[in-house]
Amino acid sequence: MAESTKSSWVSTLTLTNKPRVRMLALAVTVAATLFLLWQSNEPAVTSYSDARQLRGDAEPDGFVVNGRYTSYDENGQRKIVFTSPRIEQFEEGNIANMQSPRAELFSDTGEGPWILNAENGSLQQDDDLLYLTGNVRVVRTIGEREATLKTESLTLDNNKGTVYTDDRVEITDSVGTTRAKGMKAWIDDRILELNSQVEGRYETVR
Repeated sequence: MAESTKSSWVSTLTLTNKPRVRMLALAVTVAATLFLLWQSNEPAVTSYSDARQLRGDAEPDGFVVNGRYTSYDENGQRKIVFTSPRIEQFEEGNIANMQSPRAELFSDTGEGPWILNAENGSLQQDDDLLYLTGNVRVVRTIGEREATLKTESLTLDNNKGTVYTDDRVEITDSVGTTRAKGMKAWIDDRILELNSQVEGRYETVR
């Protein structure tokens, strides 16, 4: 096979004894060389904007399976721990989207944490804001009394230690059920404020 290739190359060189053919062959060779050099000098697609354009806006820059995020206060005490089976990271806006997130919120009182669950979550890491949507449930325990809050969306401001929503909420505990539109809660102070259209149904103790 090598001998056949060599004889073909010698035959081609023999044709270049004629001036016109030699000039044409030289021109083709120069053109081919310039083309190859131009191709090899093309920069690789490494910039963020080019990569994003190739993959599309909906595709993440990276993802984590079975991710866990922990935030601490200035004294090194845990403030929030959340986990998710899949976290997708987007560089633009420094946003992390989570599937089925679960969050534990710790207060300064030393009592048990608030437990948050939802179908979806989005963490704005620059502002330390966590947005929860879809079948949001919050379980909080004070002493032996446990209360469950249900709503469709909830925002956690980790810097201010508050959670809030403008959607309808339903709070159920051992003594009854309370419904309202919108609420705000302060985690450290264990205070929950209902905004409007508050109605409740309670069991009387006999």
